[in-house]
Parts: sequence; C-alpha cells; structure tokens
Amino acid sequence: APPLAGIRVVEMGQNIAGPYAGAILASLGAEVVKVERPDGGDDARGGGPAFVAGLSTAFHSLNFNKASVTLDLKDAQSIVRLKRLIADADVFIHSMRSKAITKLGFGYAEVAAVNPAIVYTNCYGYGRRGPERDRPAYDDTIQAECGLPAVQKELTGEANYVASIVADKVAGLTAVYATMMALFHRERTGEGQEVEVAMFETMASFMLVEHANGAMFDPPVGPALYHRTIAPNRRPYRTKDGYISALIYNDKHWAGFIDAVRPDWNSERFATLEARAAEIDTIYSLVATTMTERTTDEWLKLFVELEIPAAPLNTPEDLFDNEHLNAVGFFETVQTPHGTARIPGVPTWFSRTPGRVAGPAPLLGADTAEVLAELNLAAEADSR
Repeated sequence: APPLAGIRVVEMGQNIAGPYAGAILASLGAEVVKVERPDGGDDARGGGPAFVAGLSTAFHSLNFNKASVTLDLKDAQSIVRLKRLIADADVFIHSMRSKAITKLGFGYAEVAAVNPAIVYTNCYGYGRRGPERDRPAYDDTIQAECGLPAVQKELTGEANYVASIVADKVAGLTAVYATMMALFHRERTGEGQEVEVAMFETMASFMLVEHANGAMFDPPVGPALYHRTIAPNRRPYRTKDGYISALIYNDKHWAGFIDAVRPDWNSERFATLEARAAEIDTIYSLVATTMTERTTDEWLKLFVELEIPAAPLNTPEDLFDNEHLNAVGFFETVQTPHGTARIPGVPTWFSRTPGRVAGPAPLLGADTAEVLAELNLAAEADSR
C-alpha cells in the first residue's frame, strides 16, 4: 500500500497550487475527493488543449487519481453533503481567499466544529494576518512581488517572468509538506489544526534562501542579491554545434578542466573557489570562449570523465524520450476513456510504500453519486 493509504482528503482547489498539493497526496495513496461547483468546475478544466470539453491537459496533470463531486454551496442540501464529507475526512484543503471560504460557511472554526481532528490547509495568495489578506493572486503577480522578475533583469537586462508557474508549484509543494507535518502531529497527539500556506510568504522564503545575502544582517553587509546567479554571463555555453550547460564549480572540477583543456587565458589567480567567486562573471566569460572550440558531445564526454556536472539543453518534449527518466519508470501509462495518456509519475521513491498514478482525472461530477452513496447520503446527486 502507498504511504497515505487510508487518508481521506476533501479538496476544494482551483487552478494550480491547491490541486497540485491534492495530486501529490493522491499519488501517494490518499483518497482525494475534489469538490467542484456544478457550473464548470475548476477553472483549469478549460486551460489549454483538451481530451474532451472540460478536461484540459493542464487539468489532467493536476487531478489524476481524484474523484470529482459537484456541490452547489448556495443550496442547503449541498452544504449538508459537504459537511458529511468533511466529517469522514482527515484533511480539508482549499485555495480560496480567506473571506470567500468564510462567507461560504467553511472557515476553520466551522469545519473543526464538524470534525475537530481534521487538518485544515488554506492555500491562498497572502496570509490573512497581514493587510494584503484579501487581495487576489496568481503566479505572475506573486513572481513579481517576491522579486523574480527583478533578479531576472539583473541577469538578462530585462525584467521577465520565469517560464514556469513556479510560484503556484512551490506553494503546492509547501502545502504538501505542511499538511504532512500537521498529520504527523495529529498522529502523536490526536489534535487537528489549521495550516496556512500563502503564496507570497512561501515565495519570499524561497527567494531569500540565497538572495537575502548581506541584507539579512543589521547593519547590512551587502545587497540582497546572490551575485553568482545574476552574473550576466551565467547562461548556457555555446559550443561548436549547439549549446551545453556546465558548472565547473569546486577546485577539483577546476583543476581537472584546466589540466585537460589548458586554455590560454588560465591564471593562478583563478585557482581557488573563493577567488573565482569574486570574479565569477569573468570566469563565465572566459570559459565561454573555450566552449566554442569543441562540439556538445565532445564536451559532454570530457565532463563525464572529469565528473563535472554538465547536461545538454533539453526541451520539455525531450523529457518524454529521456533515457534516464524512462529507465527509472518515471512516466506511467494510463488508459482513459478518451485515449492513452503518459503521465509524469511520482518523482519520489519508497522501498516499501511506493506511490502511483492509479487513474486519470475525472470528468466534472463523475463520482458524485458514488461518493455520496458511500456516505449514506441522498442517492440522487446534485450535479447541476
């Protein structure tokens, strides 16, 4: 059995962060019931190419292994049904603003009154203890607010978003570990609790791991920037026939590279990591001039011999045919009513309790009748 077998989750997630957290919990064995509004459900259902209407590929990658139940929370009967779902759950996770979930009558106090042992995980833009608590938030706006475009400007000369919904996904991952810690506490004590995962605070923490730098001291000993990551010459190296990523980082790497290649620009002043760090942009520039002398394959072969971290520049499409990913069984093939899907599986490995992709994402309301019947609720499911 997977590690979360027997754990029941009620998820009222929208778009990315909350559903991503739910998908990870589901892939590790939790029974996840996704509660959606009848009039269209999760907005992500319409986000991009679709197998069928209401089942976009984006939605599919975030909602496999889940059951879909539709409830209209303006309706008294649906409210009773949701409370019944919550009463039998271990986790309630949502991604609505605090005032919105409270207005619906499912804030923590109301949910804990139904199930005191529940782990109640909020996933929203800004923590409700601050002045921005009711502001809407999306990945782009949180990237901007946490400083990502600003450091990209330092690197490239132009403010840009990172080409990934990184704020949403980091928040989703954070929601998973926060929920698991709360479940661990409950296992020890029997106590449920409320957990808050705010995208802004999460990404501020994420960014300041390296970029707090000298600004964390009082008085500051330097700017809030990690200079290696923003060096203008930090970029994939152009080779004779393409590009390569390589980081000749520690002194062993550096000595091996210099001995094997013997570039004419070498100097004793670059012999130590500390010295190279002080002139890192110069180092990147000098190495770049040498990289054009050989092909990508020639460099990759040499770097393998020298145990220097290096990689080709893949596209996302290349990952589906990646030798390593396929060797470790990363992709799982799932038969859906709409065709065969290769789904990125569980990236973590467990020797005793592995997770898995058990099934495809559900059509809107596909499991309403079955789930409610199991809870001895009205057999006629409200799937309006």
